[in-house]
Amino acid sequence: MTACQEEDLPIGNPNLEAPNEPSTEPIQDSLIVNKQQWAFFAVAFWGWTWDALDFFTVSLTTTELAETFNKSITDISWGMTLVLMLRSAGAITFGIASDRWGRKWRFVVNLILFSVFELATGFAQTFQQFLASRALFGIAMGGLYGNAVATALEDCPTEARGIMSGILQLGYVFGYLLATVFSRALVNTTSHGWRPLFWFSAGPPVLIIIGRVFLPETMAFQQRQRLRNERRNTAATTFIQEGKDAVKNHGLIFIYLFLFAAGINFMSHGSQDLYPTMLKVQYGFSSTQVTVTQVIAKVGAIFGGTFCGWISQIIGRRLSVIIISIIGGALIYPYTFVGGKAVIASAFFEQFMVQGVAAIVPIHMLELSPASSCTFVVGVAYQLGNLASSASSTIDSTRRQRRGVYQHSPMITLKNHAHEDLHHRWI
Repeated sequence: MTACQEEDLPIGNPNLEAPNEPSTEPIQDSLIVNKQQWAFFAVAFWGWTWDALDFFTVSLTTTELAETFNKSITDISWGMTLVLMLRSAGAITFGIASDRWGRKWRFVVNLILFSVFELATGFAQTFQQFLASRALFGIAMGGLYGNAVATALEDCPTEARGIMSGILQLGYVFGYLLATVFSRALVNTTSHGWRPLFWFSAGPPVLIIIGRVFLPETMAFQQRQRLRNERRNTAATTFIQEGKDAVKNHGLIFIYLFLFAAGINFMSHGSQDLYPTMLKVQYGFSSTQVTVTQVIAKVGAIFGGTFCGWISQIIGRRLSVIIISIIGGALIYPYTFVGGKAVIASAFFEQFMVQGVAAIVPIHMLELSPASSCTFVVGVAYQLGNLASSASSTIDSTRRQRRGVYQHSPMITLKNHAHEDLHHRWI
């Protein structure tokens, strides 16, 4: 019996196996989501999307930033590294606060903070100011994911959670695409160089904040608070006891979720980060050809995230992850060793599978988390997994320097099979 069942809270049961009466109608599933649930999902999706967009503003302007601060691109990359390192601090801080006092105002504060720090980055005059603003941004960014997952999916009908989880996780892909578009439109188009991109990206979260302010707490959290208040102890004492019980009864699950998130992020980074470089250096692709291939790959990711999230509702989260990982592993050879236009099809289907596995992450982690601390568990496990996988590109790049070619296949295959084996053994 899970914590969700023990506390009789409307967060759902872990969908490890296929449900007794699986739905096969994704459109029908989405129609059972009511207006308030759609509103919760919308603010969570756009919050997560803009979170990702603000993160990618640095990676898309590294050359311009290096020129402004008279630093190397490696030095500028510390701005991204600091964000990765401090995300976990934000996940811990905002996770505890969200589980104790509610999702709503922690979500709002989170958005305000990362907008302020993004704006501050645009006004940075020294390299030290740039690093400080990105470090603070990392804390704010790390605090949002767990809250966004809980806000989007806690009240979502069980039948629709798979496909909604898939769409939610696509916010990261969509954030990258938006960052690319705005970068092309705003960077070096005025005398301010790269700064307008950061100034602009700090603005739209105001609309998300307004949307969240007009929504209440999720029904799941309200019910949980009522149960806490009805108990003999104070709500604070009950929350502390719930935390102790979560550590005692769900410690191994947390370790699994961390390793699961690390595996997913290794697959994602290992198959994406240096892929454009490989196409240019090893296969002589032009910038236009690389862009076309990347766009097609992202389209595959969008279709894969939606489809695989939905299919997990039919055959179960565990089986979905295993099957998709195996297919993704089988596609590595054409993805990395086939040149010419044929690689475009390989890129589409490989990223279909990679994002397909990632689509299951939000709902799988939420369903396995103790209901009383799900924001904390989901957020911290995900961000620790992200941190663990941050060396992926460095590992692949080092292998390239030693061997002279971008032979990603062994590295990505190892990640896929290790992830598949871990999932099979632990769940």
